[in-house]
Amino acid sequence: MADVYPFRGIFYNPATIHNLSEVVTPPFDVISAEEQDDYYRRHPKNIIRLILGKRKETDSSSDNPHTRAAAYYRQWLAEGTLIQDDREAVYLTSVNFPLDGQIVTRFGFIALVRLEPFDRRIVLPHEKTFSKIRSERLDLMKACHANFSPIFSLFPGGGELIERLRENTAHQSPECEVTDTRGLEHKLWRVLDTSLHTEVTRTLKDSRLFIADGHHRYETALAYRDWIAARTPDFSPSHPSNFVMMYLCSMEDPGLVILPAHRMLDRVPAEAASTLLQQAAPYFDVETFAFSPGQADSRKTEFLDRLHAGIDGNTIGVIAKDQPMLGLLRLKPGVMQSRYGSEITASLLSIDVTVLTRLILMDLLGFSNDRLDDASLIHYESSAESAIDAVTRGRHDMAFLLNPTKIEQVKTVCEEGWIMPRKATYFYPKVLSGRVLNSLVP
Repeated sequence: MADVYPFRGIFYNPATIHNLSEVVTPPFDVISAEEQDDYYRRHPKNIIRLILGKRKETDSSSDNPHTRAAAYYRQWLAEGTLIQDDREAVYLTSVNFPLDGQIVTRFGFIALVRLEPFDRRIVLPHEKTFSKIRSERLDLMKACHANFSPIFSLFPGGGELIERLRENTAHQSPECEVTDTRGLEHKLWRVLDTSLHTEVTRTLKDSRLFIADGHHRYETALAYRDWIAARTPDFSPSHPSNFVMMYLCSMEDPGLVILPAHRMLDRVPAEAASTLLQQAAPYFDVETFAFSPGQADSRKTEFLDRLHAGIDGNTIGVIAKDQPMLGLLRLKPGVMQSRYGSEITASLLSIDVTVLTRLILMDLLGFSNDRLDDASLIHYESSAESAIDAVTRGRHDMAFLLNPTKIEQVKTVCEEGWIMPRKATYFYPKVLSGRVLNSLVP
């Protein structure tokens, strides 16, 4: 089913970029405006200029973040800041990070994967995307003709395959080592053994791939492939646009972690925010945690402990601007089935993000599909403390706090062919942008 191959990656030239930590970033969609500024300051060749260029008031169709990214990319290639590998490789990676008081390592590898429409059930999505972001990413690909960031995907099983790649690189130094802005250590090795390339292709030939992170980029790659095909008379199955760069990780990897994706909302009518808990009472058991300025920390700790204790029972937290109170909503039995059982499958009904999106945001707050598709009105944060702080400081109108979606839920929804609401998961750590790039030019 899945076609996975080695490729000649494009790298920052170590002869000119001596500290890779200065030029790599997380994926574009988890970078805040403040972080964008910081990455711009870190180094004049930081990958931020390619994946998330700054906007200007003078932007036009001929001079905008995408055209400037293309100009930087061409310049960096021409001057040798970026260089292409002289041999095809599969790129093994590791990342070390703290989890529950221990250091955990996640392994994966970067390769090319043949693009497949979702209806072929070979590459499976698990969540919706934003139309505006898809459009912007497509404009970037049309301008640059490259993949700057690997899509994060999962494959079932595969522990033995990863072990074989690790054995192959056990006695060689990493091609690059990076410490990111959170202090996490990332390493990358080139796997040049062609017999292992064949083993990677053969092992995953009968597998389905589950997109963990990068749905916008995958859908954009499909649209870009179709755009190129319509403009290329001799377009063939081997054209580079038929493939996309992916980071592939085993679903059984002990370092595979999903964090919650808390929601922070803007432009919520004050009346809707102030009456939400009252409106929610028929459907949820509601508990409130009022606090004065001196009690905020202790009440927040108590609230988060109760939220996490409800991980198996559709428990959602909420805080609104100018209201010194945290609310905890525990879904009453049978509510989702009685209200939506005829239109939403059981595997989706049981997921917290479905309860939040369908019952709370759409029905209780009255949000339309167009509003839910407006990425400028909803922001995401993996830290509950940061999300709460953003609302109490008045930067957002409301925040909804969630427990993480489970990997078993992701797998079930994908296999059944359903789609979760947007940003249902936050896989952690993110796969860095800038370690390996992929040209889409023949």
